[in-house]
Amino acid sequence: MSFDVRQLFVDACTFVTSKGLDLVFNLAAAIVVYFVGRFVVGILTGLLESIFNRAKVDETLARFLGNIARYVLLTFVILMALEQLGVDTTSMAAIMGAAGLAIGFALQSSLSNFASGVMIILFKPFRVGDFIEAAGTSGVVEEISIFSTLMRTGDNKQIIVPNGSVYGGNIINYSAKPTRRIDMVVGCGYGDDLRAVKAFLTILVESDERILRDPAPVVAVSELGDSSVNFVVRPWVNSADYWAVLWDLNERVKLGFDERGFNIPFPQQDVHIHQAAG
Repeated sequence: MSFDVRQLFVDACTFVTSKGLDLVFNLAAAIVVYFVGRFVVGILTGLLESIFNRAKVDETLARFLGNIARYVLLTFVILMALEQLGVDTTSMAAIMGAAGLAIGFALQSSLSNFASGVMIILFKPFRVGDFIEAAGTSGVVEEISIFSTLMRTGDNKQIIVPNGSVYGGNIINYSAKPTRRIDMVVGCGYGDDLRAVKAFLTILVESDERILRDPAPVVAVSELGDSSVNFVVRPWVNSADYWAVLWDLNERVKLGFDERGFNIPFPQQDVHIHQAAG
């Protein structure tokens, strides 16, 4: 089979004559659609960013959502431009939709973390610097990203917790309120002077300047236990002073009981041995 250059040239000229103008027109239209579309996408994404700034949306979230919007809109622009060239974009859109669905299933865990990260950033159940308990761990929040939350424990270990685990369970924010209540249970022996013990505990909490006067601290008998009379000691302090005051009170209670001869009961068993008669 010989290659007919002349016939090929004739066919090319015929194609250019019959279809050339349409091809040039479609190509020009596609280029115009693409560049005009990019210009419009830039305006829309800029408008979206200004809306985020006015709404004071977190910068990380605003940047992430802005990029997603930009890429989605650019995809539509490219499809419109290809349609001007006569490309069947319906099948392409179906393929892209199926691919997106498959990717969504494959990245289900990551998408869950992303959605939880958006909720955390929007509703702010905690902020950077707060001491929280979530997802079975506790620590100071150092960073909140789209997919995970970075925490620092009391012994300076770094923990990266997926946002899905954080937002999917209970969150205890110890730093949300400016004050906290210390809950102590102090037991004394039944042989101790109850009024003297209560007076000592009352003076103990009232003499500490870190303990707030409003709300007033509570010292009261809460239970007549099996081997002790139990007091509840509930002073209010600033959140930053919580642990220091708690530890100091524990130490001062023990030292004060020792000085005054009060008893701190502890679990004990009496074993009675009966010798059977021979």
